[in-house]
Parts: sequence; structure tokens; C-alpha cells
Amino acid sequence: MDDALGTLARADAAKLKSFAETLIPDLGEIEVLQSRSGLVMLPIRDTAGGVAFHLGEVLMSEAHIRKGDAQGYGMRRGHDLEASMAMALIDLALTSNVRTDDCAAFCDAEAAALAQADEDVLRRVEATRVNMETF
Repeated sequence: MDDALGTLARADAAKLKSFAETLIPDLGEIEVLQSRSGLVMLPIRDTAGGVAFHLGEVLMSEAHIRKGDAQGYGMRRGHDLEASMAMALIDLALTSNVRTDDCAAFCDAEAAALAQADEDVLRRVEATRVNMETF
């Protein structure tokens, strides 16, 4: 669970929302600082020249919540404010030490599923690779 936010940002939206819903009674009253969507610039580094440039804009949803001194944050691709809020709830639970074992288990399961999905994509891409000889 080293990269919980990275995992939660890519986690399955339905599973994320469902799990976060179970945390609400344990978290109690929270303050929503921000819940919005908008476009952000996508920076890319040119590997040949080492120069950074903006590839384009990406639609993102963002949520920022607080309970006491603890804060939770979520940002996900697309216009799904519920998913970004769910991510923020899980982050707040981890920060507040609320059901951390359950949150860690959820993050670990999602990380494994994402790793498997990434491997499947890489295998499909590798299967289309063509080796060309140059004369």
C-alpha cells in the first residue's frame, strides 16, 4: 500500500464507491472543502530532447475533504465527482486511522487487479510488435 493514492486514482469506480460508502458511518461528519471537475494540462517529457511540453488537456474530477486536522484528497480522470469523493473518503480514513486494515486490503486488492490489467495490455501490445531489419 505504498502508493495508495496512485492506486485509488485508477481503481475500478464501482468498487471504489461501494467500499467508500461503508466508511461513512465510521468517519462521521466531514467538511467538504472542494468538489469540482475541470481541465488540467497533461505534461509530457520529450525523451529525445529532454524538453517538457504540454500534450493537451485532460478532464479531471477533484475532491478535498477534512475532519478535524486530518484531510483527504481525491483526483480521478473524467467527470465522476462521486468517484473522486470516494477516493478522498478512503484517503481521509487512512489519514485518520479509521479502518486502516480494511482500507489497506482494498488498496492492495485493487493494486493487484491493476497490475494484472497492465500486464495483459502489455502482452497484447507485445504480440503486435514487428521486428524489422535495416540494411
